[in-house]
Amino acid sequence: MEYKNKLVLAPMVRVGTLPFRLLAAQYGADITYGEEIIDHKLVKCERRINEVIGSTDFVEKGTENVVFRTCNREKNQVVFQMGTSNSMRALTAAQMVCNDVAAVDINMGCPKSFSVSGGMGSALLTKPELIHDILTTLRRNLDIPVTCKIRLLKSSHDTVELARRIEKTGVSALAVHGRKVADRPRDPAKWSEIADIVSALSIPVIANGDVFEYEDFERIKDVTGASSVMVARGALWNASIFSAKGKVLYEDVKREYIRKSILWDNDIKSTKHTLKEMIMHYSSLELPEGKAVIKSESLADLAQLYGEDKYYQFVNQNR
Repeated sequence: MEYKNKLVLAPMVRVGTLPFRLLAAQYGADITYGEEIIDHKLVKCERRINEVIGSTDFVEKGTENVVFRTCNREKNQVVFQMGTSNSMRALTAAQMVCNDVAAVDINMGCPKSFSVSGGMGSALLTKPELIHDILTTLRRNLDIPVTCKIRLLKSSHDTVELARRIEKTGVSALAVHGRKVADRPRDPAKWSEIADIVSALSIPVIANGDVFEYEDFERIKDVTGASSVMVARGALWNASIFSAKGKVLYEDVKREYIRKSILWDNDIKSTKHTLKEMIMHYSSLELPEGKAVIKSESLADLAQLYGEDKYYQFVNQNR
């Protein structure tokens, strides 16, 4: 896994599933992060080869609940992002997936309560000793790259000091979201503070924050000096942001996402969530399309809504 001059899909809860990762890769993403998976959940899973659709699934034991799905097509570019607050549990989880992914990343930036309440995500930012324990344990025991993703601390000095401590663990790269924990998405990303981190480290830094057009990839690299650039919302709204040829029509991107969701038998709740996020950026869920998506109960319903009935039938007849 190389981390220089790469366009990176950021981890997004309920969005970064296999179909969306492959969608981003199709349009030009070099590295694709999966949604954050909590270590507690993964260690309760078993690895299964899904012969029907050609995927590798990590399924919760005793259920048919797929916690993480991947495939050979993305093996050299998918990053498994984990939520954890314990080094040995993190290692157990990482060892389960390490042969099926390109790298493992530890989430140290998520400010959402489900993550922070368990001592994970941004809660780790105030626990440098635990950070060191988790990352060094993974580094010593895995043969694939280990990275982590952080947010900015209260001062640039504090963030740089933490980044230096992280670098000493031997991680392959550091992703930095240019916002603080208390910041909201509408608050502008602080690219200058990412630049301070870049100048202090020798490992690649992946800059994240306020990338909405293809041109922003180079802009943030120029301002920060970062090795690579990561995008979340800009990719969610139109995954073709990764294309050097320019964005594809939003309607076409949506249909392509639905086709991939059908092909990879994506969870209907996840598919609907992603579609609703796309729709809300350009339109409203109160309009006919949004209402129809909300009412949909299966991938077959979505296929019918978006005129992909024949594709749905073709895929299912050839399985």
